[in-house]
Amino acid sequence: MKTRRIMAAIAVVLLSVASVYAKDLRTAVFKVVQMECQNCEKKVVNNMKFEKGLKKVNTDLESQTVTITYDAEKTTVEKLKDGFKKFKYEAEFLNESKEAKTK
Repeated sequence: MKTRRIMAAIAVVLLSVASVYAKDLRTAVFKVVQMECQNCEKKVVNNMKFEKGLKKVNTDLESQTVTITYDAEKTTVEKLKDGFKKFKYEAEFLNESKEAKTK
């Protein structure tokens, strides 16, 4: 009985680790011309953090860009663009890169 519990726990851990490594993480860069001040930056970060699949948001006020790292299995660039529209900002997609898998 105890051995079964241990084996089940090991199986759960191994499956969890495998799913972490299987994620398709990508980074997309958007130009957001409405982002003109620090409050605008906060508005972007605070609203975009609720988008499904989003892992990290970085903003650059000077260049008016937003860099988003996301799980491509859960969302797309188009869905992220729609996320900006929810708070009345327009985002122009600039480029995308695939994250290198790290262990």
